[in-house]
Amino acid sequence: MDEFKLGNNEIYMEENGEIIARIQFVPSGSDQNGKELITVQHTIVNEGHNGKGLGKKLVNKVVEYAKEENKAIIPECTYAKKVLESNEDYQSVLAK
Repeated sequence: MDEFKLGNNEIYMEENGEIIARIQFVPSGSDQNGKELITVQHTIVNEGHNGKGLGKKLVNKVVEYAKEENKAIIPECTYAKKVLESNEDYQSVLAK
């Protein structure tokens, strides 16, 4: 079972004490309605762990985090942007 951890402006996954995948974000102020924003900057999967769907799982986790914390996402990372914009269920967390 995949276990994700919330770090300082990131969600990450470890294997044998080593971080093998992470998605990094930074607080980015508020939108015109006062909703806090986070900018997803990077989705990183270490070599040797590619092709396991970890990047997509990380995007799913950052969406869960944004929903729980009532934040909207600005996807600066091209991978996260592609995943977020292609999934209708994620539209509600994208910054307008």
